[in-house]
Amino acid sequence: MKQPFKLSWNTVEKLAELYTTPFLVLSLSQGEYNYKFLQQYLPGVKVFYAMKSNPEPSLIKKLAALGSSFDVASDGEIYALSEMGIAPERMVYANPVKTARGLAAARQVGVRQFTFDSASEIDKIAGVIPGATVLLRIRIDNDASLVDLNKKFGADAGEALGLLRRARERGLDAAGLCFHVGSQNTSAEAYLYALSVSRRIFDAAAHEGIRLRILDIGGGFPIPTGDLNVDVKALAERIQKQLAIFFPDTEIWTEPGRFISGTTMNLVTRVIGTQVRNGKQWYFLDEGLYGTFSGILFDHWEYEMETAKTKKGPEIEATFAGPSCDSLDIVSRDRKTVPLNVDDLILVPNCGAYSSASATTFNGFAKAEIVVWEEVKEKLQESMMAVS
Repeated sequence: MKQPFKLSWNTVEKLAELYTTPFLVLSLSQGEYNYKFLQQYLPGVKVFYAMKSNPEPSLIKKLAALGSSFDVASDGEIYALSEMGIAPERMVYANPVKTARGLAAARQVGVRQFTFDSASEIDKIAGVIPGATVLLRIRIDNDASLVDLNKKFGADAGEALGLLRRARERGLDAAGLCFHVGSQNTSAEAYLYALSVSRRIFDAAAHEGIRLRILDIGGGFPIPTGDLNVDVKALAERIQKQLAIFFPDTEIWTEPGRFISGTTMNLVTRVIGTQVRNGKQWYFLDEGLYGTFSGILFDHWEYEMETAKTKKGPEIEATFAGPSCDSLDIVSRDRKTVPLNVDDLILVPNCGAYSSASATTFNGFAKAEIVVWEEVKEKLQESMMAVS
């Protein structure tokens, strides 16, 4: 893969003259590259972008124009896509436990593809959308992932046949299986194991006259961050090879979120306060845990942070805190950094997933403005020409 989108320091400083910090810069071309990368190394696999990772409309519209379908989890996401003109056939309601409002939205808009992992969910779907197409989500335990979603979702493989039978008996189109190996998964082994389990269930279902035709391999593809150096191309090629062996005639779906959105955004924030507390250095930023750094709580994410002074002097250990009046609002403790001053800028790359999406306006602080890099470049050029 090419190097992820990252602003140069010259650009950071010029943008900080045009926009009030904190602000986020979104690269649509990086999103396009990530989407096409999956298409290249998982050929024939239908992509359903997990919009929960980053629902920024400009990114959604870009992916839609490229041909992407979408993984939705709520009535809000269903309505948002529908209002953008995205057809219901391009949505899968992939939340295994749906709300009444979500099912009502699906019925109103025309969404007919769902996932489930329990008998109660079968009855809910059948009662609202008769004849809907459903995929059974199976549990694939994987402690090696950053976030193991299987602790909350997925039916045991031993329950699969019974649940597929029940779905068919309730008049639903029991079309296939789905799984998710967990977020930021760095090894192909979990996928390969999941494929072998899925193959056994496909075969057992066929013996009972249930013809499964769709397999959704979920998301979980990792992005490069910090010291992580993972060969996503090799990972995808191993998955594709196994798919060709086990599922040559099956329609394959995937639901990437972080892989597409994670490297599309850079945050620019600023030091707004500095003090020594109990003998330790603290820096206060104008963005914090309730804003873009929300992924620390909700996504177990460790954010990279760089300054123009990085690697230009002796390092100290410091605590970085957000701007709210809450002692929980700590971005990082004992982080090594060169000494900083008020107004110093900080660049945070690879923060496009589960950051702005889960940001709040707690304590009255506005969410960081999102600007599109492809549009900003023109504004930068105009600014530079005016100065010259």
